[in-house]
Amino acid sequence: MGSPQILSSWQAGVVTYSGDETNEAAETFAQLLPVDTVLTLEGDLGAGKTTFVRGLARGWGIADDVTSPSFALLHVYQGTRQLIHIDAYRLNSADGFDDLLVWDIARSPWNVVIEWPEKVASRLPKKHWKIKATILADGGHQFKLFVD
Repeated sequence: MGSPQILSSWQAGVVTYSGDETNEAAETFAQLLPVDTVLTLEGDLGAGKTTFVRGLARGWGIADDVTSPSFALLHVYQGTRQLIHIDAYRLNSADGFDDLLVWDIARSPWNVVIEWPEKVASRLPKKHWKIKATILADGGHQFKLFVD
């Protein structure tokens, strides 16, 4: 795993080889992500998106068990920041995002983290951070940052 303490490492792509490494890397990334920012997580099933969110939560002092909101669509956790974790996979349209009332429940300092953001792209702020998660041929998971 490269040095995930600086943004350029994330823009080049941080590679992890276990869930524990993904958690550790995301915990470090949590300190780099500005407050009151949306982070989208793109990637196939099994690419490590929810594991990455667990690490973010740990980085913000959240002790709750972070689980995928696949069926609930949204989970809210509180630590040094409010984490609003959304899984948009089951939304039938971008209009479903509006029904979640995300901006009504967000309390600064917050971060909204969205898995499957392509389903709600028209509802995302123009400026947000993106992580693309990819499963590599050697079994590693690469997390690459894109900042608008």
